[in-house]
Amino acid sequence: MPRVTADLLRRYDRPGPRYTSYPTAVEFHDGVGADAYAEHLARAAAVDAPLSFYLHLPFCEERCLFCGCNVVITKKREVERRYLGILRREIRDAAGRLGTRRRLSQYHWGGGTPTYLAPDEMRELQRVVTGEFTIDPGAEVAIEIDPRVTTPEHMDAIRELGFNRLSMGVQDFTPKVQEAVNRVQSFEQTRDLVALARRLGIGSINIDLIYGLPHQTPDTFQETLDRVVSIRPERVAVYSFAHVPWLKGQQRKLEPEALPPPAVKLDLFARAVDSFRGAGYLSIGMDHFALPEDEMGRALADGTLWRNFMGYTVKHAPDMVACGVSGIGDVAGAYFQNRKVLKEYEEAVEAGRLPVERGYRLTADDRIRRHLITSLMCTFRIDLPDVERRFGIRFDDAFAREREALRPFEADGFVRVTPDRVEVLGDGRLFVRNVCMVFDAHLAKHAGDKPRFSRTV
Repeated sequence: MPRVTADLLRRYDRPGPRYTSYPTAVEFHDGVGADAYAEHLARAAAVDAPLSFYLHLPFCEERCLFCGCNVVITKKREVERRYLGILRREIRDAAGRLGTRRRLSQYHWGGGTPTYLAPDEMRELQRVVTGEFTIDPGAEVAIEIDPRVTTPEHMDAIRELGFNRLSMGVQDFTPKVQEAVNRVQSFEQTRDLVALARRLGIGSINIDLIYGLPHQTPDTFQETLDRVVSIRPERVAVYSFAHVPWLKGQQRKLEPEALPPPAVKLDLFARAVDSFRGAGYLSIGMDHFALPEDEMGRALADGTLWRNFMGYTVKHAPDMVACGVSGIGDVAGAYFQNRKVLKEYEEAVEAGRLPVERGYRLTADDRIRRHLITSLMCTFRIDLPDVERRFGIRFDDAFAREREALRPFEADGFVRVTPDRVEVLGDGRLFVRNVCMVFDAHLAKHAGDKPRFSRTV
């Protein structure tokens, strides 16, 4: 178990980003919009490299109270059908602006619940994508599914359409926890869907868990962990619950007194670490585990693991294009987010405009810091000679302030700094977000603002 004292928890448990990007979405602004996106797509069109491509399918039949995603809750299928028609227009527009750059090495359907779509709707959407883009052999082709609404017919379509990665939410199998967060999903549903996926030849399955939910205890969470290990998915993500009721109104329905305190949360995660490592999984980055034979396990071993808006990935494409309401892309040195309100997104596309709401252009300093933070999030270390060669800097000169800020982590045994590397050690990996925050040049200007991030523990 982690050797983390109550005093260390008090010092390190504070709000901080998860760093799926740097700078984070907090820095996005409406001064970088559709015109800038058009310019950056044109720049990206001139690059000879594959793309990452993300489609956001926001629909769910009901709302999980823990959810932090951009979702649309409706049982009115005409709302979804209208959206699909507009999404097809955006895909074709984006493809046209990318010229001949049409190869995809990473392709992901996220949500919401992509299997909210009927199987034939999934086929039609895939025909649009493959009519505009070519999916590389060996590409990571992933889809998020909900075992509660995913039928055998959905699974047949998923296999037929070439998806080779499935990700499904579980969060916790404990009935009391499930009822508290409005996500009732049996172990049997999940186990049987994984078995079906394997019979269909889908080779990599991810299960998501969340620790820090209402009514979780170490003993009940251990039962969930044991059940997941018995299914033996190729990958597991174990996320800290992002309790952000000021951002996600449905979380105000959760009982604050039912949430486990920081020390218990740490125990929950420690049990996950022990359970998955004991079952032969490798620790991947901040909160993921993978079997050694899975591509993610191999990427960790050969140093090619990467992180983008879709999370950890084994395919590092230089640009990521996102389509759909609220989708966030990373194109030619800038981030762009589509409109988050469904009606506004649809009106923009119907009017022939790129539906971008806000974005951010990275500076030269941002690019260096993004590299440092991504290295820490993926490998828990920074190769200093490589950074100095890559960016033409002397680390000790450019980051003297940050070097000093790392000294408390060194004193606690969480970080080691040598002439060649910065490395996060042992239990310090539980606080890697805090270490990354040392290199975040934007955090200071938000000191004293209303809360923006979840807590790091």
